[in-house]
Amino acid sequence: MKHLIHTLNKAFDHRVRLGVMAVLLATDAVSFNDLKEVLGLTDGNLASHVAALEKAGYVLISKQFIGKKPNTTYTATAEGRAAFQQHLEVLEKLLRPD
Repeated sequence: MKHLIHTLNKAFDHRVRLGVMAVLLATDAVSFNDLKEVLGLTDGNLASHVAALEKAGYVLISKQFIGKKPNTTYTATAEGRAAFQQHLEVLEKLLRPD
């Protein structure tokens, strides 16, 4: 039998990705600037971690213009929500073994 630690999702190993998903699960959508501010990240750091989550199919990136200003918005996909919820459940089992 596989030990619980090996069932954690590697996509959420990094604290930034864990934070991104936590914020996205708490809200429907969040802008780049709001997410950057909440997590205290640089533009490049946030962009690279969100790109990794997008590649995994966990985050949807929407780009549009509001007036003449670009606006990037992130939402968690259904797959991302399910994967993150499963990740949290494994963490809870590790914290509270029965």
